[in-house]
Parts: sequence; C-alpha cells; structure tokens
Amino acid sequence: MKISAPCLALIENSKQVYIAYSGGLDSHVLLHLCSQQQTIKTKLTAVYVHHGLQEEADSWSIHCQQQAEQLGANFKLLRVNAKSSNKQSPEEAARDARYQALKQLLNPADVLLVAQHREDQLETVLLQLFRGAGVQGLSAMAEISTFGQGQLLRPLLDCSQQSLRDYAHQQSLNWVEDPSNQCNDFERNFLRNEIIPQLKTHWQALDKTVARTAKHCATTQQLLTELAVDWLAKLMNTDNSLSIHALLLLETHQQPLVIRQWFAHFHLKMPSVSFIDQLFNQVIAAKKEANPILKRHDCSIRRYQDKLYCLIMSDEHFKPLCWLKKNEKLPLSNATYLQTYGTNTGIPQQRWQQSTITIKYRSGGEKIALPNRQGHHSLKKLFQEAKIPPWDREQIPLIYLDDNLVAIADLWISSAILTTVTNKTCYQLKWLR
Repeated sequence: MKISAPCLALIENSKQVYIAYSGGLDSHVLLHLCSQQQTIKTKLTAVYVHHGLQEEADSWSIHCQQQAEQLGANFKLLRVNAKSSNKQSPEEAARDARYQALKQLLNPADVLLVAQHREDQLETVLLQLFRGAGVQGLSAMAEISTFGQGQLLRPLLDCSQQSLRDYAHQQSLNWVEDPSNQCNDFERNFLRNEIIPQLKTHWQALDKTVARTAKHCATTQQLLTELAVDWLAKLMNTDNSLSIHALLLLETHQQPLVIRQWFAHFHLKMPSVSFIDQLFNQVIAAKKEANPILKRHDCSIRRYQDKLYCLIMSDEHFKPLCWLKKNEKLPLSNATYLQTYGTNTGIPQQRWQQSTITIKYRSGGEKIALPNRQGHHSLKKLFQEAKIPPWDREQIPLIYLDDNLVAIADLWISSAILTTVTNKTCYQLKWLR
C-alpha cells in the first residue's frame, strides 16, 4: 500500500504534517504509513479530537498517544464541544466541531491528512444522492482541498477498506473499535452495515465505479464553477452586493449557479434549492417599497434598491476605541481597518498628531459640516443621499479628534478641519473591508 503520488509530493514539501487520528483502523494505517518515511516522520503529529460524547474517549486518547509515541510521531489532544445545534445531526455537529478545531492548527504550507478511503467515498456519494444533491454534492470528497490556511489531503481515497485491513494485519497493528459504528441510527452506519453489503452482492466493484462517477461529477463541477465565477464577476459590485437587474438578465438555469458562487465567495455553506427559490420569490420579487429579509443560521439576504446583499451573522458589538499608534493601521471590531495616507488636502498632520483620536459608531443625531454646503448635515440624510443600505450605516466608523467629529470613514471630512496645502502635510483616511 502506498500514499497517492499527488498527496505524497505535497506532504514532502509541507512544513508540518498533521494526521486526524482516532485510533481506529483507517487512521492508524495512515499514521503507520507516514511514520515509515523519514522525510515525513520528522514533521509528523497525530491529532486526537476528544468530542466528550463517549465514555471510552479518555482511554482512547491515552491509547492514541501511546501508539503515536511508539511510531516516533508527535501527539496532540484537542477537546471540542460537539453538541448539536441549529437542527444539526449529531454526526454533522461532531464533524463541524472536529474540523473547526483542526483548522486552527494549520499555518500556510501545513497539511492535514485524513484516512478516508474508497468505501467512505461510496457512502458519501450515496448519502448525497438520497438527499437530492446536485453535481457538486455528487462530486463527494476531493483528494486535495484547501483547509484553513493549509491543505486537507486524503491520500488513501483510492484504496479499498479491505486493503487497509490487510495492511493492518500484516503489520500487526493495534487499533481501537468504536462501538458506535454498529449503531444503525446514524445514516452512514445504516448504509455501511445494511445497504452496501447487499448492493455488493450484485455489484462487487461498486466502490470503484461510484468513485469514478464522483470524479466525473467533480470535473463537471469544476467547469460549472469556472463559468459561474465569470458570470459572478460581471454581476458583483465593489461592496460584494449583486446587481439584481443583471442577475435577472441571465438565463433561468444560470441564476442559481451565480447565487451558489456568490455564497462560495463568502465561504458559506451552499444554499438549498428551497432557499434559492425563497430568495427569488420573497426577496427579489418583493414590491419595490418593501424591505424583505431572508434568514438562515449563518447569514441573511436583503435587498436595497437594485442590489442584493449577503450579510454574515455576527454577535459582535462595535465598541469605541482610541487610535494610539496614529501612523499605523487601526484594526476595528468588524474585521475592517482604518489607515492614513499623506496628501495635499485633508486633516492637517500636525493637528492629527497632537489630538486624542477616538473611533466611535452611530448613536443617533450626529451632524457634520461639509465643504461647499451650507449648514450642518445629519448622518442619516448623508447616508440616504449616498445610497448606503440601512444595515451598513451602523458599522461605519466615525473619527473624532478631541471629541470633535471630523470624518465619516473615508466618505467625508468636516469643513471645520479640511485643509489644502502644497507639500503633502495632510492626511486622508482609507477604510478597508
């Protein structure tokens, strides 16, 4: 048995190699294979994720540590909260918690290896098929994919489970058996224990042929993605919103592909067919004066004039802060930042350096005087004139010098402080998202 050539090349060129190690047969075979190669062994870490769901988990973690040490690999224990929420199945909740914890380990040029094999691919394709998945779902698991800051590799994906079992017996390996694998209450276990064995009595090479189908679907999905990326680029505005008018000019079968690619742009889970139907019927088709909103657990879709917005759900509150290092970028609580640059027109640099600089957010009633305009203007009116969506207005940073409002992000500078010089001794602001 060998690690696949494409994966091996990435592993050998990586900085750190992590293996998702449960102590079961599959992951133990993968750990043993990697530990036999000196180019890999020196940077190898077995990672056991403790979900806290089974009584045996503590003893399994001890077993895994002992096995890793015997093979000369480093060992790491991660504890996660795998309780299900948001209507997740226990399997999905455990997987999400596990993968989220593993993502945090990886730096650029690091890889995570998982021991999924050809029968796992077969199960995944069947589950996706029974759930009514499209081409992307039927592509199942990729051998190589981006994961956090590094990459996720499945070097045994073309290996049969029987070949792993044969290798384990030949090498006299010692692994643990998870009793929950026999519980057919879980969909995957039901397939594995009851359905697939019966299918294989008629189609013995089922795992091979279905894996080939998954590869065909993956190729098709890659072509569809390339098309959708091109369509999306023509529809998406600089603020990541979509032009509704341009979207509706596409063919009907193209529109869902663009929406899914838009979600991929935000690294969100793909929307269901039902969700996309609701998006078109409840949001896009709503009356012009309406303020429709379509929510799910990780985002909400809203419309403002001719634009469609995807808002990422967040519990974050925007708090005031002081800009102490006045010549450096200032990270803000909403994953944006402010920075200054020298120019001939703007806030005088001397005034900037001598003032206490505070960043605040709207509380209501703020006004500012602007160049070439009479009087003071409310932020509410300025935002309306600039066609800024209502939900965006609350996170726009307001810049105060010695408690005087002097700038609204990089949109406006108060006429009370705006200066024009000839030797670039002023500052302008840039708000970067």
